[in-house]
Parts: sequence; C-alpha cells; structure tokens
Amino acid sequence: MIDVRHRPPVGLLPTPSGPASLPAGGSLGGHTAGQLLRLCEVAGLGAADAAGYAQVLTTALGPVALRPLSLPAPSRSFLSDDHTPVEFSLAFEAGQAPSLRVLLEPGGGVGGLARSGRSGLRAVRALARRWNFSTDPLDELEDLFFPLSPQGPLALWCALELRPGGVPRVKVYLNPAASGAERVSATVREALRRLGHPQAFTTLPESDRILFLALDLGDWDVPRVKVYTAHNNLSAAAAGGLSRKEDGPDPTEIEAFFRAAAGLENGQDTVLDRRPGLACHAFTESATGLPTGFTFHVPVRDYVRHDGEALERASALLRHYGADPAQLLDSVAAVTSRRPEDGTGLIAYLALAHQAGRPPRVTVYISSEAYRVRPPAVLPPRPGAVQEA
Repeated sequence: MIDVRHRPPVGLLPTPSGPASLPAGGSLGGHTAGQLLRLCEVAGLGAADAAGYAQVLTTALGPVALRPLSLPAPSRSFLSDDHTPVEFSLAFEAGQAPSLRVLLEPGGGVGGLARSGRSGLRAVRALARRWNFSTDPLDELEDLFFPLSPQGPLALWCALELRPGGVPRVKVYLNPAASGAERVSATVREALRRLGHPQAFTTLPESDRILFLALDLGDWDVPRVKVYTAHNNLSAAAAGGLSRKEDGPDPTEIEAFFRAAAGLENGQDTVLDRRPGLACHAFTESATGLPTGFTFHVPVRDYVRHDGEALERASALLRHYGADPAQLLDSVAAVTSRRPEDGTGLIAYLALAHQAGRPPRVTVYISSEAYRVRPPAVLPPRPGAVQEA
C-alpha cells in the first residue's frame, strides 16, 4: 500500500494566517490557496508565480473565499462531492514534468444559476484583461448558455493550466442544459456551428447526456472546443469504441485503461454502474468535422474501497505510460495530511488523453476536501470475482 505520510515535507507552507494578501487558513480561500501554494512547489513553479495564482484563485471565488470552513459549503456545487468549488489535477506525459491545473467555480456558485453565471462571466473577463486575451468565443455563445432563467447543475466553471511566468492557459466549461434538458442537443449543435465546427455534432458518440461544452481561451497553440459526454453502465468493450478521433487510440488501449483504472483483473468484466464514465472529444479543425483529441475518464472514487487503492492504480498507470508517480504522491501530501486508507474521493477521476501531435497523457484529478472526507466504502462483490474466505 502506498503511504504518503512519510514522504519528504513540502517546504512552501503558508503560515497559520496565510500570506498577507490571502484569506486566513480557516477559511475556504485560505484552505484552497494553501493547497495551491504547496502544489505549485511540487510542480516546480516559483514562489512569485505560485503567490500570483493563489491570489487569482481567491479573487475569482469572491466573498466566499473569506467564509469560515466551520460553516457549511456556500452552495451545493456540482464541481465536487463535498461541494468545494475547487478541484486540482495533474497531467502526466512521459519524460515531462506534470502540468498542474486548478478548476474553480467563480463566486463559489452562490445565489442561484443566473447570479452564478454573471459572476463567472465577470471573472473570466477580468482574467482576460489581466492576461490580455480575447473572450470572443465565449461572448459568441452568451445567449445560448446564459438565459434569464437557467437550468441544470452549473453555470460556468473556469480552469487554469498553471505555467512558469505567471500566465496560465485558461479554459471555461459551460452547461448545455442551461435552456432546458430538452434543448441540450440543439444548444450544443448551434454552439459548435457558431465556433466554426458545423459537422462536429454528428461525429459524437451516442451517450446518456452531454455534460459540458468547454472552450480554450488565451495562449493556446491550437485552441480547442471540447464536448463531454456521460455513458451509464459502461463496459470496457463499449469504452473502447467511444473514440471518434481519426488515427486512434486503439480500442484495446482504452479497454486496458478502463480495466486498470476500475481495478479489474484480466478476464474479469463489469460496468461502471455507480457513476458514469466520461468521454471528451476535442475539435480544432473544421475540414473533416472529426475530433483531433479524445479523453476517457474513469470516476475511480466510486470503484475503490479507499484512496490507497486509487493511488495504487494511478501509480501503476503512470509507470505504464512512462511517468514517475513520485510527484503525484508529493501532490497528495501537499493537499491533505490524512492517510489515503481513511477516506475515498481524494482521487476523483483518472483520465487518458490522446491529442493529435502529442504523446498520450494520464490526468489525475485531486479533490480539495475542504468540507468533508467520504469514509472508506464497502463495495458489493463484482460478478465472477473470487471472494476471500
């Protein structure tokens, strides 16, 4: 079993009151900013960049950043199981340092979807002014995703891919059900058309629902438009057939990732029946209408007894793809002091991404757990599994 408790300590620890410009450690902002500062050190980012990114995080959260953690979560945010409006992730490629990302819900998701949407738009436009990038793609879709009386589980999320130099890559996640569940397909089809991908919708795989439409904003070599789909009761074989990306990945690779992330032995089969698997297709060109990227996500937190098992699976997958798990273990220690065996959900998703012109990458999603640690799970036996005496 992997033990993160005795790994070398991370040096960049905030004082109890936090840096002068950040909220105190007993608040939502202080807690998540402290986690981000320590993660930045693990990822090799300098202190000045880390402090700037932590300040951006707390500013984007708005007044809820000052909210004491002794109070309940400020909203029932869909972003995490305990409703913390912040999540971290690390993307690993062979021979490269991992890329650190933070996903947040601007304004903490408070005040209902309409208010949350306005907070999100203000936050993204403030980031655009700070880092001098255009919000034209987002502005083009405002009427589709920000109606007067929105529906669905979220309004807008914003992700920052943190880089040296203090200027991140920015992504926004939008809710296709904003104008009603019955209009999801029409909303996504029209959004793709406006963004220059009129054929893209017809290439998507059949799914149980479309969860998000995401946009790259700012300093991207090739900006993407991404569509996330959810697939209930998904089997390994069905997962292998989800990709619509030209030239791969091979279905057997996705099946093998599915089995490793879900904890299945060779020859054993099951379906993701507790929480759906997710597929993401990325579009960068309109000539063929085909996606140039495909990512498959396994919600590992619902298919483990505890986070020790999730870390074992994540580490095995990283080694398989030529990445060193050491920085993942240091990142877990930077986020929490609890034993992995004492809860489940710290490792939320494991994902495998294939993007044209890049090697495969494995992404590990790490929960902040500001409000609650899910206890270890007692999972029902899988059909055909050998039971211990």
